[in-house]
Amino acid sequence: MRLGINLGYWGAGMDGDNLAVAQEADRLGYDVCWAAEAYGSDAPTVLSWVAAQTERIDVGSAILQIPARQPAMTAMTAATLDSLSGGRFRLGLGVSGPQVSEGWYGVKFDKPLARTREYVEIVRKAMTRERLSYEGEHWTLPLPDGPGKPIKLTVHPQREHIPLYIAAIGPKNLEQTGEIADGALLIFPSADHLEETAIRHIRAGREKAGLTMDGFDVCPTLPLAVGDDVTGLADMFRPYTALYVGGMGSRKQNFYNQLAQRMGYEKEAAEIQDKYLSGDKAGAAAAVPHQLIDQTALLGPVARIADRMTAYAAAGVTTLTLAPAGFTLDERLAALRAGTEAMELAGLA
Repeated sequence: MRLGINLGYWGAGMDGDNLAVAQEADRLGYDVCWAAEAYGSDAPTVLSWVAAQTERIDVGSAILQIPARQPAMTAMTAATLDSLSGGRFRLGLGVSGPQVSEGWYGVKFDKPLARTREYVEIVRKAMTRERLSYEGEHWTLPLPDGPGKPIKLTVHPQREHIPLYIAAIGPKNLEQTGEIADGALLIFPSADHLEETAIRHIRAGREKAGLTMDGFDVCPTLPLAVGDDVTGLADMFRPYTALYVGGMGSRKQNFYNQLAQRMGYEKEAAEIQDKYLSGDKAGAAAAVPHQLIDQTALLGPVARIADRMTAYAAAGVTTLTLAPAGFTLDERLAALRAGTEAMELAGLA
């Protein structure tokens, strides 16, 4: 099992610290550094900035939002970043959510599975540098009866195959991800529930494509906080968990809430959502069960974190992405170093 880091969103007040965290992860031998986007900072700009100031660590988008870009533009971005970074780019894609897709990008959030499949097919075809033509339900290239013609990408990526990941939560999306992608980006992963909530669906997709799990990167992101007071550390992540389970999406369409329900927190997920959507964010945070946070984060002393890492490796995780928490840069860097120490203690390094 390898280690990665996730910088989250740029512009959240820790930009200088984030670069230092990425550079320390590079020095420590972490495998990949991911950056996110929603409706603030964009991931490619952040990744180019990080890649220019690191030496070995891969840089990855977690995620580039499908409604934000035409697929050919995403192929251009991937090829450019791979070339500029010396072959260190990983392309993570996702459909975002209905509020962002329709409210920010003006793109209808319908048929996300079919849209993702077509998007991936076009991106991959464009990056082969063949002349691009495509006929699908959501995209037709070139447009018929017009001046457009099939053209090909002029930029040469550093590698022939850029690893492609999809952010997936629901069973059908996970199955399709196993079928068409090189890796899955997971959030709120519990080692205890990973087989039933994710791995079995990914495996079914791999089997559908005539493939095994060999070479497929199962890549969940977990907050990391080091210390002796596990309860106090968990409380740091109450607002974060409440935001996703309670407020990320609509009442009818919240993928994170549905995931919490599949993990056995049906009643609690409903209460968190009710409070969050009514404006009681503090009440929603207080309603998050300690066990849910503890199951989906790495908390405690190094030895406890090492035990949890062993459980994730046994569950099928191949790249464990850490989001090191702390109130200061020194605390975040210490958490990074604790991550490598825990890996060594677990015998996973």
